[in-house]
Amino acid sequence: MKEELTDAQWALLAPILPSPKRRGRKRVDDRAILNGILFVLRAGCRWKDIPRRYGAPTTCWRRLAEWEADGTWGAGVANLTGHLRCPGQSRMGPGLSGRELCPGKKGGSEVGLTRKGKGTKWMLVTDGQGIPLGLLLASAQRSEVRLAESTLATVRVPRPGRRAKTRPRQVVADRGYDSRALRQALRRRGIRPCIPPRSYPSRKRQPGRPVGRYQHEYARRWIVERTFAWLGNYRRLLVRQERLLGVYHGFMLLAFILICLRRILE
Repeated sequence: MKEELTDAQWALLAPILPSPKRRGRKRVDDRAILNGILFVLRAGCRWKDIPRRYGAPTTCWRRLAEWEADGTWGAGVANLTGHLRCPGQSRMGPGLSGRELCPGKKGGSEVGLTRKGKGTKWMLVTDGQGIPLGLLLASAQRSEVRLAESTLATVRVPRPGRRAKTRPRQVVADRGYDSRALRQALRRRGIRPCIPPRSYPSRKRQPGRPVGRYQHEYARRWIVERTFAWLGNYRRLLVRQERLLGVYHGFMLLAFILICLRRILE
């Protein structure tokens, strides 16, 4: 099936997964279970609708939660994003920050109430190519400005034999992040902010577009919006059905992994 992992994708994913335990009853094949999880992620269906060739729905759910809890998905994202970086690149390029609201009708951890209903906020950092580097899931009630530093703290791109990259050269974000405290915090970390102000003098007003020194750099922010569009192709992410935040977070990281695999193998 088109939705199943190809041999090339599995060759990159297999080393990331933990080794099975030697004791106990025979373990269901990891590749079949992972295909079952991907079936739910892409189709947005209920767990009990998984085709039986992939294994029991409870086994698929348990394996997703298990690999999220032990850091397998996070390690996979870090490994693949590191694979995408140029070997001779000494500094991380610009990071693009954005946010999206996902309805969470069943409630659960980090589901907040807004004027549009209950939901969970996606806080995302990508590189200049749209590859996800950092993710924070938070209640929709919380302000993006207050979550920005915590989101940047999730960025970690490993480098062989060297310290992992955790700091982009520049952060491009929309005017919703306009804050003197945030700009100062970014500069203390050696990050150049590109955040247009919320308002402009009337003589320089250009509706919908930044002005002056922001215009050229801010024009690249569409890249993070394209990444949100990529994530929107995975229907299980569009409406949060999981009450457990860890399970939903695992789905998000698995979508990141698929985006990286597509870029590596294209």
